[in-house]
Amino acid sequence: MDNSLKKIFSEGLTSLSSVFASNKFKDDALGIDIGSSSIKVVQLKKKGGKAVLQTYGVLSLGPYGKTDIGAVTNLQTEDIARALLDVIKESNVTTNSAVIAIPSLSSLIFTLSLPGKISESQLSKIIPIEARKYIPVPISEVALDWFVIPQEAESFETDTENESIVKSNIEVLVVAIHNDTLSKYRDILKKTNLHSDSFEMEIFSNIRSSFNHDLAPVLLIDFGASKTKVSIVEAGIVRVFHVVNRGSQDITKNIAQSMAITFEEAEKLKRSVGLDAKIDSKVASIISLSIDYIFSDISSVVLAYEKKYNKNISKIILVGGGSLLQGLLEGAKENFKIEVIYGNPFSKTEAPAFLGPILEVSGPEFSVAVGLALRQLS
Repeated sequence: MDNSLKKIFSEGLTSLSSVFASNKFKDDALGIDIGSSSIKVVQLKKKGGKAVLQTYGVLSLGPYGKTDIGAVTNLQTEDIARALLDVIKESNVTTNSAVIAIPSLSSLIFTLSLPGKISESQLSKIIPIEARKYIPVPISEVALDWFVIPQEAESFETDTENESIVKSNIEVLVVAIHNDTLSKYRDILKKTNLHSDSFEMEIFSNIRSSFNHDLAPVLLIDFGASKTKVSIVEAGIVRVFHVVNRGSQDITKNIAQSMAITFEEAEKLKRSVGLDAKIDSKVASIISLSIDYIFSDISSVVLAYEKKYNKNISKIILVGGGSLLQGLLEGAKENFKIEVIYGNPFSKTEAPAFLGPILEVSGPEFSVAVGLALRQLS
């Protein structure tokens, strides 16, 4: 384990701060979200105690991998750096102070349940040992950190050394990031001459930009190009993290294969039709099959959580570029029978009034990038 890294969880309950340096106040902040199919950037400025939107932009990575827009890529560091420089230039970014998100798919997030009567001093020895059961590589190859999830009603006793010991079982949220992943993102920064004193996992950026002091359990669904990431967040704490092996690219591929058309044509149909059978019933039916699979997997996660903790999900927040699929919001409401809303990260920033409608619609796609920039200004 890389002992030079500071605690991921230094920001407390609402965030696992990244890799992991202390926050320093900055007047300008750039959040960079490097996804599997696109790069999103958001630049904010601190003015009068408020986060003011200066610029934002998105760039598809498909052309950099000689493939289609909307397709999942696996680019070399040099190509990612080139694409990042391009989107920075096109978006008129003026600061080199940045934070990059570490994709949830490049890390492991899990919860350990440990027996009671463990002192804080013992946790640092026990957790790495227990974490090995979940991490498929040697523990020395990852940056490991953890956070003890507060219990609603804890009972304590004192041992002979006057250390507080929890009598009941405790739950610990653990994050492991491969050192090679960290090296990759440091290399991207170096190649783009950007300065960053930290990284952050995308799930925690999402929470910062999309949540408003929610205490009851909330289901956060992040529809990406390659995967759909599902989190159950309670009082700002990630209780469950799950990955569904379906994303928006899979929907496009299904349309292309079923209708014998190109990926590019299928992508256009997906965006124009979505789940609206009135526009094209065949396309909507194809898309519905993928969405039904995703919703079914998510429903299993929700059921397991509600059974374990005897609590109900209060609402669902949709983020990620794939969440903008036409009819998805209504489909989620029908499937889960609870309140479903889009994440609106730009609501935490100030921008010209005429941009309001545009930012509200595009907000879910920029949830991570906004959360990263907000972290720098906090």
